[in-house]
Amino acid sequence: MGTNEIVIKGAREHNLKNIDVAIPRDKLVVITGLSGSGKSSLAFDTMYAEGQRRYVESLSSYARMFLGQMSKPDLDSIDGLSPAVSIDQKTTSKNPRSTVGTTTEIYDYLRLLFARVGVPHCPECGRVIKRQTTDQATDEILALSPGSKAIIMAPVVAGRKGEFTKLFEDLQKEGFVRVRIDGEIVKLTGEQIVLNKKIKHFIDVVVDRVTLKESATSRIAEAVELATKIADGKVLVQLLGDDGKPLSDGGAVSSGATGGLAEGEHLFSLALACPVHGHSMDELEPRDFSFNAPYGACPDCLGIGSKEEVDPTLVVPDPSLTLAEGAVKPFKSGNYYPQVLRAVALHMGTDENTPWEDMPKKAQKALLYGLGKQKVRVDYVTIDGRETYWFIEWEGALAAVQRRYQEAQSDSQREKLSSYFSIIPCSTCQGKRLKPEILAVTVGDASIYDVTRMSADESLRFFENLSIAPSHEPIAGPIVKEIKARLKFLVDVGLDYLTLERATATLSGGEAQRIRLATQIGAGLMGVLYILDEPSIGLHQRDNERLIATLEHLRDIGNTVVVVEHDEDTIRAADFVIDMGPGAGEHGGHVVAIGTPEEVANTEGSLTADYLSGRREIAIPKVRRAPGRGSLVLAGATENNLKSVDVSIPFGTLTVVTGVSGSGKSSLVTDTLAPALANRVNHAHRRTGTYRKLSGVDKIDKVINIDQSPIGRTPRSNPATYIGLWDDIRALFASTQESKARGYGPGRFSFNVKGGRCEACKGDGQIKIEMHFLPDIYVPCEECGGSRYNRETLLVTYRGKTIADVLAMTVEEALQFFENIPAIKRKLQTLFDVGLGYIHLGQSATTLSGGEAQRVKLASELQRRQTGKTFYILDEPTTGLHFEDVRQLLEVLQRLVDSGNTVLVIEHNLDVIASADHLVDLGPEGGDKGGTVVAVGTPEEVAKVPESHTGRFLERLFVARGHKS
Repeated sequence: MGTNEIVIKGAREHNLKNIDVAIPRDKLVVITGLSGSGKSSLAFDTMYAEGQRRYVESLSSYARMFLGQMSKPDLDSIDGLSPAVSIDQKTTSKNPRSTVGTTTEIYDYLRLLFARVGVPHCPECGRVIKRQTTDQATDEILALSPGSKAIIMAPVVAGRKGEFTKLFEDLQKEGFVRVRIDGEIVKLTGEQIVLNKKIKHFIDVVVDRVTLKESATSRIAEAVELATKIADGKVLVQLLGDDGKPLSDGGAVSSGATGGLAEGEHLFSLALACPVHGHSMDELEPRDFSFNAPYGACPDCLGIGSKEEVDPTLVVPDPSLTLAEGAVKPFKSGNYYPQVLRAVALHMGTDENTPWEDMPKKAQKALLYGLGKQKVRVDYVTIDGRETYWFIEWEGALAAVQRRYQEAQSDSQREKLSSYFSIIPCSTCQGKRLKPEILAVTVGDASIYDVTRMSADESLRFFENLSIAPSHEPIAGPIVKEIKARLKFLVDVGLDYLTLERATATLSGGEAQRIRLATQIGAGLMGVLYILDEPSIGLHQRDNERLIATLEHLRDIGNTVVVVEHDEDTIRAADFVIDMGPGAGEHGGHVVAIGTPEEVANTEGSLTADYLSGRREIAIPKVRRAPGRGSLVLAGATENNLKSVDVSIPFGTLTVVTGVSGSGKSSLVTDTLAPALANRVNHAHRRTGTYRKLSGVDKIDKVINIDQSPIGRTPRSNPATYIGLWDDIRALFASTQESKARGYGPGRFSFNVKGGRCEACKGDGQIKIEMHFLPDIYVPCEECGGSRYNRETLLVTYRGKTIADVLAMTVEEALQFFENIPAIKRKLQTLFDVGLGYIHLGQSATTLSGGEAQRVKLASELQRRQTGKTFYILDEPTTGLHFEDVRQLLEVLQRLVDSGNTVLVIEHNLDVIASADHLVDLGPEGGDKGGTVVAVGTPEEVAKVPESHTGRFLERLFVARGHKS
């Protein structure tokens, strides 16, 4: 065996059929094949799992004691394995503090840059803050409160852990008598001071106690000099009250206790201070620019940048309604509030029958935010018909919801009112996360927030054009070099439109994966086995070339790059291709074709080869559906980067929204249109992006938004339970003779309640082992062997199969097994039709990809009775799909449209785009350069628009397929 190959023998994990495969090292290798053919089983569950297991085994026995035992993948041997790094799509942080900047470490370098070469300014007047002299500090101290007494202190420890025994000894030798520790003044001359070394302390040395008067000027100046000498230029002054005590509560709350300044405390610095407003600052440190530390974070939102408050767009979700029709949703029913709202409207010169959007702005403001102390006459009719009136001070609908939420007695009432709250920017920092004085520090006339608001592309240009003073070049040069390198990596993987402040929780799986890819490139490692899971997800064809170049760079510096991928461009760019198949699930698990892309394309019996060679293709419709019953029209959408977009979606068509990454597709569909329709048609109350008008809603009776969020977050959730199939199967088992004899009902066959389930694992079938600094892993339950049920329950069979056997069946196997049970067969057929014949009925929801979860939801909708007026919204449904799976999915979508429904899809896949009846192409670029409609019409019409990137690639496809455009 040569050292230039990873040799796998006898791989049998999941559906792999005892395969042997040799993968060349230091090459770009693509593993492709149908969904469920065994690609991930080979790449992640065999290669990566064995690499991770060997890493854990290389640790000390003490470390392994905390990690638990990791099972070996089912294979005979694997040789030539390098240290493995997995870059998948399921590791996006949901922490609101995690941003693109922090994830890529660019923000860490920005903090260092601003701390070392940033220019501080006064947050009030904008003057550059310069160093104070001793005389200036003395004059300001005298002016604080003439005639008052004050303690002058030297802050020597600020928020550090330790016992500080040596510090106290040195201070005592220098003649100091008192120190203030965490807000409390203690003597140094008494018994030894013992501090808890595990908590942070704030220690100030008491230098002098003075009366602030002119005659004490020289004494104060001496105290300032002494304090600045031992505290690195800082002086802390605590004003005392008439009783000789600190102005704050007995000294209990102080700079020491909180890390900020308490009442009567003033910090001076001979380093940095505004000569006019007196704003003084410490020497800048990187921690001051972190929104995760109290030193620089906004004290109101604690650095998160947002708060949960009552959202006006949720309180008034449909501006076309009048007050009488319930425009103010929380108060549309009842007797009291509708009459109060009518009275306020009349008071403001309008009435309850005027649509909200046509009301004067001052009337809207009064209804939502109140009228302060102004009295409003309310003519009130009681429930029993008596008429009366009174005058009230109207607090406003938002304040009323907030108050009722706080006063709510029941959980149900609180839950109902909580639906009117949403996350909105912090009113103190306006979402900037940091204190004003930190935001006033600039580099190149931009604050750290200004830099994070730029897209990666804009930020890269900013640093390329940044001029640094020669004296700062040795410090700033290496930092800027690192920042530019990391920004370039982001641009290279097609994420040039992302801002550094963007929360990672809002990223798609593909975006999160490419960020991790950019971080790994920045690490510059060699000799590593990188395993990626469809990095092209969410990428427009135009950006694919950059991604492929990045993968090739990772290979060229000496790494083996294994990519699980369906994208044709990536397959053709690979050095080596492994095609798994020939089918999915039990029909897969074999290596169908292997070699260079050209060799694979010439292989017979491979679906991938058929599509690569052109022997098979997804047919482009010769005729497009013409809109027959009007359109849904959204006007004036301005969410995120949208520039007052007007869009029309013809009913009864397959409409696809396209555009380069970051052009505004999700802002238009996911953030604006989907929630607006849900609010109007399904009576939901979701936050909606800003828009002017939505018309044509009366032609829709149901809105179904099928996204890629998981169908469940625990191993208990599975496809059978999600689509309602499991209830039918449990009822079937309960109807058997054995069940009736034992007195078992359907509940006995549930793994969620006591009775029939295995109590050792509580019906999970597996036990979770916490891995501390590695991801948690699940191992099969030893008691039930992963079956989820106890022995008594497993004695009941239907046609020779136990309930656990049914859970282990694939959809395709179950379809044959239950072919004589119409209710069960119909639900299984929908799963099979969307290309999920290979998944197991009991497969944990946590193991399904985003694309698979989306297709399970689609199957759940397909089994319902069609009305012909349903509006379906899908976000990149081809995620994780092979060419053949895309063909199947398109058949399902076309079937929905043929029934009279409307299907709106966000998509980059050219086959789906070419199959659409109507296209809306956004762009022309991503971020601020996007947000406009570039082209609209049939695919043939869009292909002729020169400004459209999508049109350019469509034209190429049409030429290659011989389709007339």
